[in-house]
Amino acid sequence: MDKAARAAATAGAAMKVLEAADVARIEHLLVECSKEANRIVNEREYGEGKIPDDKECMRVVGYNKNGDPIRRQAELGTMKHEVAFACVRREVLRLFPENVSIEPRYSGDAKSGGPALTNQWTGSKKPDVVLHATNQPLQIQCIFDLKFPCTGNSKAEPFTSGDTRRQMSRYEDLGGKCKPAIITPQLGVVRE
Repeated sequence: MDKAARAAATAGAAMKVLEAADVARIEHLLVECSKEANRIVNEREYGEGKIPDDKECMRVVGYNKNGDPIRRQAELGTMKHEVAFACVRREVLRLFPENVSIEPRYSGDAKSGGPALTNQWTGSKKPDVVLHATNQPLQIQCIFDLKFPCTGNSKAEPFTSGDTRRQMSRYEDLGGKCKPAIITPQLGVVRE
């Protein structure tokens, strides 16, 4: 094999995308991490086998800098994300360290028309978990966002929130081979 052919083969190997079986395995692990985080935080906050009811989910626990109420469901969601991300690092990144990114921040790239990594918060998109070509976070394969619905209605219908629909639509703009999905402890992988 000549030098150019070896270089092309090496470049092809470096750009490897995950096989369908690997994506399915990662989806399974993400669901398990979601369930684990939900259980651990609920038990820590409410006791073994207990979950918050709708009234508790909607309870105001503080106010943001704009004076808008912060509800218990948002506070619980933040705690559950922390536990879930620790699980994703332990279970998913251990197996696929070069093909998975946790909370990368993307913006649009005017030159290429595709996504670009950024540190800017304003106008950027920050999915929870992104599967991508080996060491190529701009070559997106699949996008997942962890959701921890709290109220009975949101557990049964996680896309009832217009915010979730808009968020998934914005993630779809980043491209990828799969339609962006949410992961919930109750329903697993959900695509609209």
